[in-house]
Amino acid sequence: MKGMTWGFTSKGSPKISSHPRPLSWIVVLVGVLAVFLTLASWIIVSYPIGSTVHGYFHGVESSKNSDLSFSPISGNFADLRADASLDLVDNKAPPDLQPSKVSSTVSSDSKALNQVIEHTDTETNSQAPLSESASPKFTVTKEVNGLETSHAAASGSQEHVTSFGNGTTDVINSSLPAQSNSQIDLASTAPVPVDGANSSIVTGNIRIEEPTSVASMNKSSTLFTTSPSDSITAAVPASSDKPNNESYDSSANSGCDLYHGNWIYDPQGPLYTNNSCPVLTQMQNCQGNGRPDKDYENWRWKPFQCDLPRFDPRKFLELMRGKTLAFIGDSVARNQMESMLCILWQVEEPENQGNRNVQRYYFKSTSVMIVRIWSSWLVKYNSEPFDFAPAGVKKLYLDAPDEKLMEFIPEFDVVVLSSGHWFVTQSAYILNNEIVGGQLWWPDKSRHMKINNVEAFGISVETIFTALVTHPNYTGLTILRSYSPDHYEGGAWNTGGSCTGKVKPLAPGKLVENRFLNAMHEQQITSFSHSIKKATNRAKMILMDITEAFQYRHDGHPGPYRNPDPNKITKRGPDGRPPPQDCLHWCMPGPVDTWNEIVFEIIKREYEGNSAS
Repeated sequence: MKGMTWGFTSKGSPKISSHPRPLSWIVVLVGVLAVFLTLASWIIVSYPIGSTVHGYFHGVESSKNSDLSFSPISGNFADLRADASLDLVDNKAPPDLQPSKVSSTVSSDSKALNQVIEHTDTETNSQAPLSESASPKFTVTKEVNGLETSHAAASGSQEHVTSFGNGTTDVINSSLPAQSNSQIDLASTAPVPVDGANSSIVTGNIRIEEPTSVASMNKSSTLFTTSPSDSITAAVPASSDKPNNESYDSSANSGCDLYHGNWIYDPQGPLYTNNSCPVLTQMQNCQGNGRPDKDYENWRWKPFQCDLPRFDPRKFLELMRGKTLAFIGDSVARNQMESMLCILWQVEEPENQGNRNVQRYYFKSTSVMIVRIWSSWLVKYNSEPFDFAPAGVKKLYLDAPDEKLMEFIPEFDVVVLSSGHWFVTQSAYILNNEIVGGQLWWPDKSRHMKINNVEAFGISVETIFTALVTHPNYTGLTILRSYSPDHYEGGAWNTGGSCTGKVKPLAPGKLVENRFLNAMHEQQITSFSHSIKKATNRAKMILMDITEAFQYRHDGHPGPYRNPDPNKITKRGPDGRPPPQDCLHWCMPGPVDTWNEIVFEIIKREYEGNSAS
């Protein structure tokens, strides 16, 4: 056998070669192999494979080409969109958000801002603490603390300047106070990495990554049915791409796209009047507060592909017989809950069975219960000292659901969840038992802030929905009502922003780009999509995406008509400054009633099959 070498055929059987290979040829092969191994080792060290491959599927590397409209998060920052937070517009001077005023203690201005937000709901004492002793504990992630989160990227977008009907020009956020290194610059077009030069942040076991494109999963009514096998059903229009790893279904429970259409004038008028509903909050009683125009009550939402039926309260009560519907969230959730009550009140007066912990209204004829639970952030929070965050500053435990609301979840058949506006208030963000960021609070500039308030919002959404789809005793229908837009033009709620004089919806194509709104919306959609992939129960999750449609309704807010004071200021002063006003909440009756018509349609699709015609 001397002078012969062994080889293999294509089928794997050995063969003998009778042609000896020269020694020099073998030396060349060894040299080439050595060069290859050296080069491969250098590539692996310089460009980690895991990060690169992950980027292919989740867009982690896309920030190199995307326009991240955030400033470096290396010091104190105040949110440009403080207007989105208020629950009752403040009459006082704007809080001083300059970096020199932000300290390790709670500033008086921050306290004032929080008091403004909390004012309305203290009247219903729905913020009273609930018992936490019986609260179940949850594993929030598939892997140990492996929570996927993401930071918003306004990819490819640019600063948008729009002329309004009154001749004024609004550059998004441009009129707000300039604060060097202290705020999220959402009008900036320069791409700025959120964490150094990387687009992926890792803190402990938490990865924060850019969200996947909303366009590919958020152009229609979207139904996600969770199950132990982790199958997900998404109804999207044929023109949209299907989300990865999600099965496509455009039949039974999907119906038409409810969220793309036009606002049309309806002379039939609203479903109720301000005088026929005794439970609406005075701040949303626009007619009772002297608003002179009424046409904002008469615009109906008309989807392109079908009609959204007018709300039939008797049919709703019959369909929900023996069931409980809960609204959970902040004051805008209260706004929606009161709208639902006002509609149902036209056919039956409910019994108030609420207490200091939970609002409950019982409709005796059909044993239907309407519930409302206050939860500002939908995650656990307290004001106790933690590490370098002092007492008095709200601490948000972003990877822990709000135990107070989770205690009641098994009781509910349908849940409408919403949040977001409180993420502009002063708070510290805690992940994996570590302070990773803060809003209107970051006393130690030498410490690196790992996340901002938009990213914190995304984490909170993923946390609460992960808790719901893994709850062993929850099988209900959960509706995520997407981020509700505000319409402060020319500034924020405390810097001259205004919606005064708006008497009809914006015309199609006349939307003003709001970079902060877009970031919050995309963050919410992406986090929702991540969480439902972790399902272990039979609960159903539905995205009710009202954000774009309601950007057109700048006419639907109370504006300066926030109270019945006959002497209130409703017009601009001699210096052109607008009066204090509310451009976040919605007049009742008004556009907010459409939310509940969509909720009714979703419930009909769940219990009756395809409904909208």
